[in-house]
Amino acid sequence: MRTQLFIDNEWRDAASGELLEVVNPATEEVLAAAHAAGDADVDAAVGAARRCFEGDAWRGLSPRQRGALLHRAGELLHERRKEMAELETRQNGKTLFESRIDVASTVETLQYYGGWADKLDGAVLPVSGDSLVYTVREPLGVVGAIVPWNFPLNLASWKFAPALAAGCTVVLKPAPETPLTALAMAEIMQEAGFPPGAFNVIPGDGPTTGAALVRSPGVDKIAFTGSTAVGKEVMRAAADSVKRVTLELGGKSPNIIFADADLQAAVKGAQNGIFYGKGEVCAAGSRLLVERAVHDQVVEELAARAKQLVPGDPMEKSTRLGAIASKRQHDKVMSYIAAGKAEATLVAGGSAAQVNGKGYFVEATVFDGAEPGMKIVDEEIFGPVLSVIAFDDAQEAVRLANQTIYGLAAGIWTRDIQKAFRVARAVRAGTVWINSYNLYDSAAPFGGFKASGFGRDLGREALDGYSDSKTVWVGL
Repeated sequence: MRTQLFIDNEWRDAASGELLEVVNPATEEVLAAAHAAGDADVDAAVGAARRCFEGDAWRGLSPRQRGALLHRAGELLHERRKEMAELETRQNGKTLFESRIDVASTVETLQYYGGWADKLDGAVLPVSGDSLVYTVREPLGVVGAIVPWNFPLNLASWKFAPALAAGCTVVLKPAPETPLTALAMAEIMQEAGFPPGAFNVIPGDGPTTGAALVRSPGVDKIAFTGSTAVGKEVMRAAADSVKRVTLELGGKSPNIIFADADLQAAVKGAQNGIFYGKGEVCAAGSRLLVERAVHDQVVEELAARAKQLVPGDPMEKSTRLGAIASKRQHDKVMSYIAAGKAEATLVAGGSAAQVNGKGYFVEATVFDGAEPGMKIVDEEIFGPVLSVIAFDDAQEAVRLANQTIYGLAAGIWTRDIQKAFRVARAVRAGTVWINSYNLYDSAAPFGGFKASGFGRDLGREALDGYSDSKTVWVGL
């Protein structure tokens, strides 16, 4: 298990000697002590990335050769998929079932962007006069990628794969709670043949390591996923050096069930929308809007499903509800549940749990009678807690759906395709699922509106965030 910093294709101790305890949230056991990067380490990583970006070992590669490196990294990750999934589960607490999906998605992302590397073309422009004018796409430079603890490896690949495909070099800062799969990924990238400095990993906390990366004048772009509050800090700090920034931030996503929906599918989709990944999903369908005519039926069935979703050992193949990622997050979720008990009607869950007397587990929790203005309705909880809100018609559903500072995702359940399209157009969200929820693909861009951020991960659109357009005039 790698625990040192990975800089310039070398494993190094942190200059300060500071370490981060990585705790298994299901057992409360310390897994490892990872080195925590300080200012000097950040400078070293950024310097390595800058030298690589400007050097022949990276710039001399053709786009197709860069793509081949990403493909090779995907192949190597696939070979180590079992090990990586188990490591992800141990550091994050998510179920092994979910971690296997995450690792497979990461392989797909690496290979998807491997295919894009030689397809970033420009255009010849029909300007007036006797000139030939064309555009080319050029890499931005050094990218600082800052990712959270909920999907440690998968979300990291959403940043570093398109950045490398576009010709940038990367300094990746994983969350202090979950650095181990990022460090294991560094081994894979080195084995795949990426030159020194192309891919660097520096674990550390936000106020020290993250802040130094954002401040660094050697970084051209910050790609950040995390809370809206921290995203605002990133924007302010990046302004001093006029860095490019893309932000994928919080969410309080509405999942709308109309009376004419396939209710069995809708209830199952609502369960998946909030309880997959323990609710530690930025796009979680944490606000369930249910048309009043079917409200009681939906709540009854959903509560029954939630009661059957028992927290268990994440390493067991049959477990579907793992441990909250840290004690701090566990305590935060429980504080929201306490607020919900004072404001709404608890119909399922609502308690902390343990497995074999250990762990930061929370029961699948459902509140009915929720309304805007309640903490559990307005604020992002990031846990397995669902708030159910009744509505009377499509107009009210849209109003309630948009009554939030966020705009990351939304779900719509109806058999009326015209209604589905109308509501999808009216809801302010970066992703809208119709008769489905929590579907992702490397080819489909993902990002938010409003306080959920700007810019896009995944898809061809992500590459625009790591490249610049240059216009060339040739006098004839």
